[in-house]
Amino acid sequence: MFDELSEKLEATFARLRGRGVLTEADIKEGLREVRRVLLEADVNFQLTREFLERVEKQAVGVTTLRTVSPAQQLVKIVYDELTAMLGEQRSGLKLSSVPPTVVMMVGLQGSGKTTTAGKLARKLKGENRPTRLIACDVYRPAAIDQLETLGEQLGVPVYADRGTRDVVKIAREGIDQARRARDRVVIVDTAGRLQIDEDMMRELERLKEAIRPDEILFVADGMTGQDAVRIAQGFDQALGVSGVILTKMDGDARGGAALSMRSVTGAPIKLLGAGEKLDALEDFHPDRIAGRILGMGDIVSLVERAAETIDRDEAEKLAAKMQKGQFDLEDYASQLKQIGKMGSLSGILGMLPGVGKMKQQIEDANLDTTVLKRQAAIIGSMTPKERRKPDIIKASRKRRIAAGSGTTVQEVNRLLKQFDDMSAMMKRMNKMGQKGLMRGGLAALMPKGMQGPGGGRRPF
Repeated sequence: MFDELSEKLEATFARLRGRGVLTEADIKEGLREVRRVLLEADVNFQLTREFLERVEKQAVGVTTLRTVSPAQQLVKIVYDELTAMLGEQRSGLKLSSVPPTVVMMVGLQGSGKTTTAGKLARKLKGENRPTRLIACDVYRPAAIDQLETLGEQLGVPVYADRGTRDVVKIAREGIDQARRARDRVVIVDTAGRLQIDEDMMRELERLKEAIRPDEILFVADGMTGQDAVRIAQGFDQALGVSGVILTKMDGDARGGAALSMRSVTGAPIKLLGAGEKLDALEDFHPDRIAGRILGMGDIVSLVERAAETIDRDEAEKLAAKMQKGQFDLEDYASQLKQIGKMGSLSGILGMLPGVGKMKQQIEDANLDTTVLKRQAAIIGSMTPKERRKPDIIKASRKRRIAAGSGTTVQEVNRLLKQFDDMSAMMKRMNKMGQKGLMRGGLAALMPKGMQGPGGGRRPF
């Protein structure tokens, strides 16, 4: 998410950091590069111009502080303006004081609307808000089937009526059923089209008038860039969109839709979909996203995700074993399982400050959830003794393990090498101690080949 934009902005500011004092000409040159980067990221042209005017106004004539370089001050100005562009503060779902809260999902066909309805239902259920899904996409039978399948997977009730195409009747009956069952939230999945048309909008307007939703959430494919912004404007003019959910953000390296959506439409981005799994829906925090874009990381979101998925007791036992130098392959398998619950490794590492410098090495390592599963299978094919003492695993054992796990000897070798690297990192951690770790940072723990330029210093 935002990889391309983040990488180019980081390179721009890196060039400015090499100068002791920033002149007005330096700032203008840097902002010209920022302008090019934003336009390449498919950010709205008018928005880009206004953004840079505000940054330049604040940056020119900025005084040099003893502990902060001019380049760092410029980054802070850009960060503040990016946060403002994205919406400044998180905008959560508006929940009715008299349940059920009615959420109406709208968007074009193919934007991920039905899947997102399921993800949102899962999220709300996890927050102890009993939720019901209502299938109002009556033109695509597969949409009803999909919603019912999602509901079954999540343990969330779904109301559908295949005997009518009257979406108002379906929605009203579904909401009545939710009210009797004391559900807190109702999510109405509506029909999409390949493009905006009058018939679709009239049906949505009738539905809005009938059910008076508390939220009208426009679901947009983040990878469509400015098209998503333009389509959002069309829905907003017809229905009065109260919020936006951007989907497929894990595949959007540019980020133009996210940066333009709030300013151009006036509707806040409320949620981001960043993966196919049903738990891959996160709250949109403008300040945290701005930090990710500028390579500052997003430690808060990482900690929140870890708290939701990691077994605390198991993690504490593992940490104690690491400190004693008793880390073995069974512990490594447990760690892989915990990490797999948190999502893709590239997404997790993207939340760490300064990891952008090691991005290529991380990509070359091919660290994704598929690899984690294969590694877990390899460890599962080992004997208890081999897991405790991996040094005894020689050629014949490797062949047996590879055959048992459906992998290759090369993959077994790769796993053992990664385990050795991790064991070495644990030893370095224990040797450095807390103070040494704070001084050296993340890069001090990495193998020499994976240390980016500048060592463990933060990027800004």
